[in-house]
Amino acid sequence: MRTLGIRREDKNRWERRTPIIPRHLKAIIERRPDVRGIVQPSPRRVFQDDAYRDAGATVSEDLSSCDVIFAVKEIPVETIQPNTVYACFSHTIKGQAQNMPMLKRMAELGCTLIDYEKITDASGRRLLFFGRQAGQAGMIDSLHLLGERFAAEGMETPFSEVSMAHCYANLDAAMEAVTRLAIALRTDPLPDSLQPLVVAFTGEGNVSRGAQEVFDLLPHTVVAARTLLREGPPKGGQLCKVVFSEQDMMQRTDDGPFELDEYYAHPARYRSVFERYLRHIAVLVNGIYWDERYPRLVTNVGLSRLLASGRSKLRLIADITCDVRGSIECTIKTTDPDSPSYVYDPDTAELRMGVSGRGPAILAVDNLPAELPMDASLHFSESLLPFIGEIVAADLQLPFERSDLPIAVRRATLLYNGQLTPAFRYLERYIGD
Repeated sequence: MRTLGIRREDKNRWERRTPIIPRHLKAIIERRPDVRGIVQPSPRRVFQDDAYRDAGATVSEDLSSCDVIFAVKEIPVETIQPNTVYACFSHTIKGQAQNMPMLKRMAELGCTLIDYEKITDASGRRLLFFGRQAGQAGMIDSLHLLGERFAAEGMETPFSEVSMAHCYANLDAAMEAVTRLAIALRTDPLPDSLQPLVVAFTGEGNVSRGAQEVFDLLPHTVVAARTLLREGPPKGGQLCKVVFSEQDMMQRTDDGPFELDEYYAHPARYRSVFERYLRHIAVLVNGIYWDERYPRLVTNVGLSRLLASGRSKLRLIADITCDVRGSIECTIKTTDPDSPSYVYDPDTAELRMGVSGRGPAILAVDNLPAELPMDASLHFSESLLPFIGEIVAADLQLPFERSDLPIAVRRATLLYNGQLTPAFRYLERYIGD
C-alpha cells in the first residue's frame, strides 16, 4: 500500500489553493486500490475537509505515514520527514537564499524533491503552472488600483467599480464585473486628458495571455510596439493595447540583428531599449521571465529620468512576475492582497504604501493565483492528474538514470534520495556547508 498526502497550505492567510482537488483524488483512489490518501485539515482551503472525506481520503494532521506529499508552496523545514517524496513549487532553482535551508534539510534526510516548475515536455514547454491565473488576477487587481489611482488624483472613473480579484467568488464573477466596466466605459467615457490610455503587456507566455484575457473584455484598439514608438498612440478610442515581444524590448549591444535563440543563450550581448516606450504608457503589465543574466526593462535611473521630464503618463506598474529588484527595478518588496501596492520615488528611495505619491503605483503581490483559489486549483489539479499515480507508484530503489518516474517528472526532480540530480548539481554552491 502506498500513501499519498496532501499538505495544508499555511504560508499566509491568503493561501487557499490545493494541488489536488477532491474529485481527482477520488479518481486516483478508485483507479489504484493500492493507494490511500491522507489530507491535512484546513479551515481556509477552497475545498472543505468533508469533500476529501467523501472522496475516500482520511483527514488527519499526521502525514508521517505518507510516501509522497503534494503541496503548492514550499515545505517548512521543521515538517520535513525522512525518505519522503515532496512535490511542490520549491522556489530553489535560482538559488533563492530563503529556501536553501529547506533544500539542505531534504538532502540530509534522503528526500526526493520534485519541482512543478520544471515539469516540461520534450521541447521545454512547462506543463504545470499557475501563470494564467496570476495574469488574470493581476489584471483584475490592476483595474481596481487604476480606479483608486485616478480617484486619488481627483478623477472618478468606472474603474472604481472593479474590486480586487479575491473579493469575487470565482473568475466568472470577476469577469462579469469587468464586462460591466466595459459597458460603463462605452456610456461614461474617460476624461479627455486620459485618452488614449495605453496599457502595455510584456511577454507572450501564460502570464501575459491570462492578463490579456481580462483586458480584452474592454473596448480598445491594438497598436504594434514599433508603431507606438514611431507615431505615438492612435487618436480616438479610450484604451490602447500594446504587446511587447523580446524583439521590441531588446537590442544587440553591437546593433546587429535580433535573434531570439541567441538572446536566451547569450543575454549579455543585448541591452534593454524598453524605456524609450515609457513616456507613452499609462499601465505596464509585466509578465516576462527574468533572472540576473538578463537586462532590466525599467531601471530606477530610467524611471527618474521619465519623472523629471514632466511627460510621464505612467500611473501603474503591475509587476505580475514580481522579481524583487528584477526586471522592474523599483519592485523593491512584495505585497499582500489587502495592501497590494506602493509608490516608490527613485530619487529619494522612499516607499509609500497605497497609490498616491510621486511616480507610478507598483502592484507587487507575489501570490496572485491565490486570489482565484477555485479556478487555480481546478486548472492545476487537472494538469497534475496524469502524473500523480506514477509518482506515487515509482520505485525509488532504482538508480536515477533508470527511474520509472515519468520522463517529464524526472526532468523536474531536483533531489533523488537526498542527492542533487545531474541537471541541478549547480545548486551545491547555494546550499553551502
